[in-house]
Amino acid sequence: MKRALNHMTVPHLGFEPFLALASALDCIGVEVRNDLDRPLFDGIDAVTAGQMVRDSGLRLVGLSQVYPFNSWSTDIESKVRDLIGIAKACGAETISLIPRNDGTECGNGERHANLRIALKNIKPMVEEAGLIALVEPLGFPRSSLRSKQDLVDTIEALDASHVFRIVHDTFHHTLAGGGPIFPAQTGIVHISGVVDPSLGLDQMEDAHRVLVDAKDRLGNVAQIRALLQAGYDGPVSYECFSPETHALPDPERALRQSFEFISSQLAVEAA
Repeated sequence: MKRALNHMTVPHLGFEPFLALASALDCIGVEVRNDLDRPLFDGIDAVTAGQMVRDSGLRLVGLSQVYPFNSWSTDIESKVRDLIGIAKACGAETISLIPRNDGTECGNGERHANLRIALKNIKPMVEEAGLIALVEPLGFPRSSLRSKQDLVDTIEALDASHVFRIVHDTFHHTLAGGGPIFPAQTGIVHISGVVDPSLGLDQMEDAHRVLVDAKDRLGNVAQIRALLQAGYDGPVSYECFSPETHALPDPERALRQSFEFISSQLAVEAA
């Protein structure tokens, strides 16, 4: 399993300590975000930031995000172009596209049409830049894109599988009811756990996403195992939103324990 770390898991860490943490955890790469309560790269210019990542022995596997990418407009187009420009400057391998998640534009025909329009317009932009765009279905009932199948079908219909990949998020996969996993079309796997036994699936929110341990209710180990056994060989990136996780006094120790728990469970099955 190729470990990676999303900055959302430790948003209080500055950019340089974040890189140091990922390196200490034997990660292959990091995902940085423009939606944290701090400037992107802590205000460091993109070229320098990218060099810092490489000097740390890491890859910049993801740059997030444009939201809501599937409500196409001149403003969204501008945001996509801006993110592509930053990605090229810092050497990011991918950009991240997040669908509308507020309960609007969820009608069946509207959802499909909006997805197709957005991807059709973004396709030549990422082609020209030589980048991959990661699209993340969100499992919440209010999401305008829940289905991996719908996303894969649209990407294939646009002959765009060379520039678009899907995000397999273990939390959102569970909330959306599971289903096919599409390892060949997956560009990154996001992991996080939910351990609160009192929550129904329809009550789970980002704030409940903590580190994976033996109490995990999302089946992270089973999902990761299925992807790896089916040939997925990309990053498995920790993305936790819980304030509880953000407040951990020793995130390196906690993350190492969780990564090692997952690896040990995968090894047991493999044996």
